[in-house]
Amino acid sequence: MLAMMSAMLLTTAPVHVTAGPIALSGAMPSPFADDFPVPSSMPPSAITSMPISMATSPLALIGSLPAVEFSPQGLPTQTIPPVGPAPLSTPATERGTQTDIIVTGRKETAGDPLRAANAESFAVTQKVDDAVIGPVARTYKKTVPSPIRRGIHNFLYNLREPIVFLNFLLQFKPGKAAETVGRFAINSTIGAVGVLDVAKRKPFRLPRRSNGFANTLGYYGVKNGPFLFLPLVGPTTVRDLFGGAIDRLILPAAVGHPFTSASYTIPAGILGSLDHRSEFDQTLKDLHDNSPDPYAATRSFYLNRRQAEIDHLHGLVEGDPAGMSGPPPSVVPFVPKDLEPGAKPVSETPENAPVVATPEVDAKPAAETGQ
Repeated sequence: MLAMMSAMLLTTAPVHVTAGPIALSGAMPSPFADDFPVPSSMPPSAITSMPISMATSPLALIGSLPAVEFSPQGLPTQTIPPVGPAPLSTPATERGTQTDIIVTGRKETAGDPLRAANAESFAVTQKVDDAVIGPVARTYKKTVPSPIRRGIHNFLYNLREPIVFLNFLLQFKPGKAAETVGRFAINSTIGAVGVLDVAKRKPFRLPRRSNGFANTLGYYGVKNGPFLFLPLVGPTTVRDLFGGAIDRLILPAAVGHPFTSASYTIPAGILGSLDHRSEFDQTLKDLHDNSPDPYAATRSFYLNRRQAEIDHLHGLVEGDPAGMSGPPPSVVPFVPKDLEPGAKPVSETPENAPVVATPEVDAKPAAETGQ
């Protein structure tokens, strides 16, 4: 009788196990309980010999439990690999080798979609400058006495004062507009039609300022547009090219003769070009001769200096009020990658640098990460 009762207890009593990646007779555990009924055909010796450990959460077993088949005698015969969903998370070491996509690329320089044509124009212009314009400008600087060259310089820039005045009005800067009128009146009379810059001396102390319609457009937020390097014009942008054309039309349209006559425009154009080239001779030497990438250095110098001139109008920076009309004190040769003013620097990005991305994230240059 006792033997029969013991056998009944073994076949009906639930066994409480504490862990183990195992499911008996293919049965899956309940996610809310740790009680697993043991089949009646399984002998006690099999229970005590199985390495069962249920200390972990039952939810973690879903999709990872092997199934065990039993013989007619109740003994386990083979283990079938689990069939179910993939683990909810993948270790970081595995993610780095399984899901990464290696992309090789480089961000294009912003603001220079015509770089190939610009670089070609720059190269041709440089050859002409080295063969003709540069030597003539240096000869002009050496042979023409400094007072005469300075007088020509002052005269040409005095003719720009009405344009500077008009643009200060457009920018709602009446104080600077009034000073510009004062400069023009003083230099046009006492200064012998502008040959002498008397207005900058005592007691007047009215500095010459640079301004133009391109500055007004930039002041009100008009962007540069594509960079251009044009023969006879040099470095410019779409905005600056348009603004400069408006400036050159003001005096001929408002005054007429002699500004519409070839007898004035041709000599004034030649003298202006020689004056400008001789003034910027050292700057151009630094940018062109002492830089490993003359085109990149020239473009960066122009764009950043133009932006500084507009920032100066906003009172954001301190700078030379003469702006682009005067050469800088010095130029350090450089080859920047971030040629657009205000752009994020990408100069540290090596050529053909590998870029890592995951399927969920778009590929980005490695140098931009964290900047």
